[in-house]
Amino acid sequence: MVRNILLLGAGKSTSYLIDYFLEKSAAEKLHLTIGDLNPENIPSKIATHPQCTLIPLDIFNDVERKDAISKASIVVSMLPPRLHIMAAEDCIAFKKHLVTASYISDAIKKLDDQAKQAGLVFMNEVGLDPGIDHMSAMEVIDRIRAKGGKMLLFESFTGGLVAPESDDNLWNYKFTWNPRNVVIAGQGGAAKFIQEGTYKYIPYHRLFRRTEFLDVEGYGSFEAYANRDSLKYREAYGLQDVLTLYRGTMRRVGFSKAWNIFVQLGMTDDNYVVENSEGMSYRDFTNLFLPYSLTDSVELKLRHYLKIDQDDIFWGKLMELDLFNPNKTIPLKAATPAQMLQYILEDSWTLKDGEKDMIVMYHKFGYELEGKRKQIDANMVVLGESQSHTAMAKTVGLPVAMATLNILNGKITTPGVQIPISKEVYAPILSELKSYQINFNEFEVPYLGYNPDVVNS
Repeated sequence: MVRNILLLGAGKSTSYLIDYFLEKSAAEKLHLTIGDLNPENIPSKIATHPQCTLIPLDIFNDVERKDAISKASIVVSMLPPRLHIMAAEDCIAFKKHLVTASYISDAIKKLDDQAKQAGLVFMNEVGLDPGIDHMSAMEVIDRIRAKGGKMLLFESFTGGLVAPESDDNLWNYKFTWNPRNVVIAGQGGAAKFIQEGTYKYIPYHRLFRRTEFLDVEGYGSFEAYANRDSLKYREAYGLQDVLTLYRGTMRRVGFSKAWNIFVQLGMTDDNYVVENSEGMSYRDFTNLFLPYSLTDSVELKLRHYLKIDQDDIFWGKLMELDLFNPNKTIPLKAATPAQMLQYILEDSWTLKDGEKDMIVMYHKFGYELEGKRKQIDANMVVLGESQSHTAMAKTVGLPVAMATLNILNGKITTPGVQIPISKEVYAPILSELKSYQINFNEFEVPYLGYNPDVVNS
């Protein structure tokens, strides 16, 4: 009997996911139905595959959506996160399993009891971050606990970056995922975490000046700034008593200090609209945030305002973005400063033909075993193949696809709204990911956390 997988949304992160299903279609008796608002944009090699059907699907059209979900064996939603709930409610009604790569929303969390009663697996957060970060972390944490170890420290960092061979700008950065998420990163409250048993908070205006540094063999140095809520998974991971818990986003060294210029100017603000945004030049946009002067140029005002010397590397970074160009204009009507900045950055930071991206993930595990404090560091680097088959698409799409097939094949059976932190889920996925060169290098390092025996000696 052929199993019908319904994929809702065929955006940038679905290339590897679609390839995986179609490559497995014969052996696993799969048929892939792709429901997308613009199915004509899907490559012909996919559209013409004998085990693939494309259907035009507007997620807001109740008749189309319900009809497609009712015919599916399992539903994979790669829609924008806010839209998952419509698919989830239909999955409850038609008794279909659901897989997403997105954070669990409060709305979907409320469906947990209904999913359990119906015996349905609602697997969320099974992409990259969240996803591979959960699975790789729990694999090591469970291994430490199995030996009798007690967790003391857990730090986790992920970065979507440009591959070294395509790194050709002063920021050492290009967009490899949703640019908006980059521009508004860190907003909406202070970043919070625990460090050596003490709660720490970093307000947004200081976030990009408090960074941690990491080295990855063969790939050089990176920095990381704190995610908004590092304590979100304390209970899920069983780390209620851990002394240090910190999650962060990785960039190349120097990015955060330069990005802080935009924060201090107010260019990342998304809370108000610039009335005359449409047609505004890059230069006039920059001037919006600077004091009025009858004589000083925009360049001079900005250097004075932020105390940047003309020979400073940060000045070169700003010049590289064409921020003072009077001839380039922003076509956005009634846009926020953040939206206008995003447009300018996409002008410079979009991957060109032939360029590749890179994913880097880094974990630190501090623990106590037999009276001694130890630490394991683990890192993963994945390089993209092309603009369509990016490292981001690979690391997001493959674990989603593998989770979907494991649910269909009865390898994942525990019902309810969940994330991939149980061995039933992470063990087979992590094992299979290795065959796609997605794996972690582990090494023991001296324990870097607080050690009372050393301090008191």
